[in-house]
Amino acid sequence: MADQELYPRPVDRWYTAPQPAAVAVEPARFRQRYWLHAALFLLTVYSTTLVGARLAHNFRNNLPAFEIETDLLAYTEIWTDPQALATGLPFSLTLLGILLAHEFGHYLACVYYRVNATLPYFIPAPTLIGTLGAFIRIRAPIYSRRALFDIGVAGPIAGFVFLLPALSIGLVYSKIIPEVAGEGNFLFGTPVLLWLMETAIFPGVDGGGIYLHPVARAAWIGVFATALNLLPIGQLDGGHILYAFVGERHKRLSRVFVLALVPIGLLYWWGWLLWAALLFFFGFRHPVIYDQTPLSRARRQLGLLAAAIFVLSFMPNPFLRV
Repeated sequence: MADQELYPRPVDRWYTAPQPAAVAVEPARFRQRYWLHAALFLLTVYSTTLVGARLAHNFRNNLPAFEIETDLLAYTEIWTDPQALATGLPFSLTLLGILLAHEFGHYLACVYYRVNATLPYFIPAPTLIGTLGAFIRIRAPIYSRRALFDIGVAGPIAGFVFLLPALSIGLVYSKIIPEVAGEGNFLFGTPVLLWLMETAIFPGVDGGGIYLHPVARAAWIGVFATALNLLPIGQLDGGHILYAFVGERHKRLSRVFVLALVPIGLLYWWGWLLWAALLFFFGFRHPVIYDQTPLSRARRQLGLLAAAIFVLSFMPNPFLRV
C-alpha cells in the first residue's frame, strides 16, 4: 500500500491530468472514382443513344413510337450503323442533360455546405429509355434543416429548369398525326405541364393526336422522374423537403402519402403499388435533424414552388396502355 501511495501508478496520473481542449476534426474525405463515373456515363450515353436512334427512325417514318416486336430486333442492328446511331443523340443528350442537371443540383448544394458526396452515378440498362436514371451518394450526415432543405430542393429545381426549354423545343418539332400517336405498345400519360404547353403550341388540337418528337419524349421522362423524386415520402427529395418543414412528423405523413398511392395504383397504374411497397419497406427511415431553426421565408416560398412543380409533373396514369 505504501509503495502505491508514494509512487502512483501511471494510470492514476493519467486520470488526474488536465484534459486537452476539444479540437474540431474535419470529416474523413473519400476519393472520387472518376474512372467509374466516366465509364458509367459513357455507357449510358451509348444505351440511351441506341434507344433514341430507334425513336428517331419511327418518328421520321410516321411509325408508332414503341413497337416491341420490331424495335427489339432493330436495336441489334442500329449499333452496327454509326450514321443511324447518331440520330439518337438529340434524345440521349436531352435526357442525360436533364438527369445531369438534377444530380449536379444536389452535388453542388452538398459542396456549398461541405457535405461529403460523390459525383453522379449513371445506370445504363436495356430498358425502354436506355437507363435506370442516376444518383449521388451522400457520405456524411446533414446537421441543419437549412442544409437538408437546400440539398433536397436543388435537384428537382435544377432539372426542371433544364426540361422546360427541352419540352418547348421538342413540342415545336412534334407532329399532328392522330392515327399514329395513339398506336404502339406504350402510350404515355399527359401531365398538367405537358397539357398546358400542348394547348399553347397546338391550340384546338386534341393532345392524343400529337406525335411527340424524341426530344419531347426525353423531356417527358424528365417530368416523370421529377414527379417521382418529389413524392413527399421517406428519403426521396420530396421527403427531405417535407422533413425540413415538419421535423419528426415526417414519418407519420410519409405513411399517409404511401397509403394514398394504393388507391391510385388500383384505379390507374399498377406501378404505383410497386412504389408504395418499396417505400413502405425501405423508404420511411430518415436521419434525425436536431436543428430546430425554422426555415426562412424565401425557403418556404421555394418549398411552395417545389410543390407546384410536383403538381405540374405528377400523373396518376403515366402509362395508358402496356
